[in-house]
Amino acid sequence: MSKDLINKILITLGFIFLYRLLAYVPVPGVNIDVVKEFFDSNANNALGLVNMFSGNAVERLSIISLGIMPYITASIIMELLAATFPALGKMKKERDGMQKYMQIIRYATIVITLIQSIGVSMGLNSLTGQSGQSAISIDMDTFVAVSSISMLTGTMLLMWIGEQITQKGIGNGISLIIFAGIVSAIPSAIGGTIDLVNNGQMNFLTVIAIVVIILATVGAIIYVELGERRVPVSYSRKVMMQNQNKRVMNYIPIKVNLAGVIPAIFASAILMFPATILQGSQNEYLLIVADYLSPASYTFNVFMFLFVVFFAFFYASITFNAKDISENLKKQGGFIPGIRPGAGTAEFLNETASRLTFWGAIYLGLISTAPWLIVKAMGVPFYFGGVAVLIVVQVAIDTMRKIEAQQYSNKYETLSAVGL
Repeated sequence: MSKDLINKILITLGFIFLYRLLAYVPVPGVNIDVVKEFFDSNANNALGLVNMFSGNAVERLSIISLGIMPYITASIIMELLAATFPALGKMKKERDGMQKYMQIIRYATIVITLIQSIGVSMGLNSLTGQSGQSAISIDMDTFVAVSSISMLTGTMLLMWIGEQITQKGIGNGISLIIFAGIVSAIPSAIGGTIDLVNNGQMNFLTVIAIVVIILATVGAIIYVELGERRVPVSYSRKVMMQNQNKRVMNYIPIKVNLAGVIPAIFASAILMFPATILQGSQNEYLLIVADYLSPASYTFNVFMFLFVVFFAFFYASITFNAKDISENLKKQGGFIPGIRPGAGTAEFLNETASRLTFWGAIYLGLISTAPWLIVKAMGVPFYFGGVAVLIVVQVAIDTMRKIEAQQYSNKYETLSAVGL
C-alpha cells in the first residue's frame, strides 16, 4: 500500500473521529437527561430513525443533532430544479458553473438548517421529563438564538468535513458521515437486544432469525451491487495500433443499480422530515398523520418503496448520460457491434440502462422495506429497517472500490516512471 493511499485513509479516519467527537458536544442550555428520556420513549418512530442516522447525536441534542440531512434536502431540491430548468442543468455541467451550483446548495443548507433548528428549539419549550423538569434551563428567547447558531455551526462543520473527506480522503464524504453514524449505533443496538433476551421479551431463536435476515440482506446487496451488464465495444485497427501499449477497455460496464445509495438516503430524508415535525404536535389529527408516517407503520414503508423507486430512476438518468458516452466512443474510434455510432448507440445504451434501472429500482425498494416486513411479522419489539443495512454495505463497497482504484493508479504511475 502506497504512502499516499495510507495518508488518505488516515485523513478520512481523522475526520470521522472529529465527527464522532462533535456528537458529544451538547447545545448550551439543554437538560440532556430530559431529552434522552424523551427519545428513549420514541425509539420506534421517526425520531428514533433520525437518532439512528445521526449516530445518537439527537438524543444528546449535540450541535450536530440535525446531522447532514439539511444538506441532503438542499441537494434534493437542487437536483429536481436542475432537471426542470435547462439553464441550471447546464450550469451544473460546466466547471465554473458547478462551483456556483455547489455554492447555492450551501446557501440553501443554511436556510433549511435555520428553519429546522428554530423549530426544534421552540418545540423543546413544551418538553418536560417524568419528574416535571423542563428540557430548557435558560431563558427561552436566549435559548432559541444560542441553539440555532450552535446547530447551524454544527451542520456547517459536518458539510465541511464531508467535503474534506471527498477531496483529500477516500470515498464520498457525505455517505461516510451517514455510514459512521449508523455503525456507531450498532454496539448499543446489540446491547439492547441482549437485554431483551435476558428479560424474556425476545426469544433466542428470534435473535438467530434476525441475524439470518441481516446476513441474507447483506448477501443480496453485495450480489446486486457487483452486478453489471458489459456492453461489448470494438475499435478500429488504427486505434488499436496507436494504443497497443495502453489498456483499451473493450466493453462499457452498466451497473444494475446505477443510482447507488442516494435513492434510499433521499427517500429517508423526505419521509423523516414531516414525521419528525408532526411528532411533537399536540393536535389529535396531526398525531394520527404522524402515526401513519412512523417508520414502524406499513404506510411509511409503502411510501419508502415508491420514493426509492422514483429516485432510483431519477438519479440514474442524471448519472448515466448515454449521449456523452456515445459521442466519446465515436471520437475514440469505437463502436458497439451491430449498432450505428452516434444517435443509434445513445438510444441502445439508454434502453439497456432503463431495463437495468427498472430491476435495480425494484431491488432498492425491496431491500429498503422487505427486512422490516419480515421482522414485523415475527413480532420483534423494535424497528429494524433495510435502509441502514443498505447504506452501510453500499458505502463500504464503494469505499473499497475507490481504495482499489487508488492502488491500481499508484501502481500504474510507478510502472510508467520505471518505463521512462
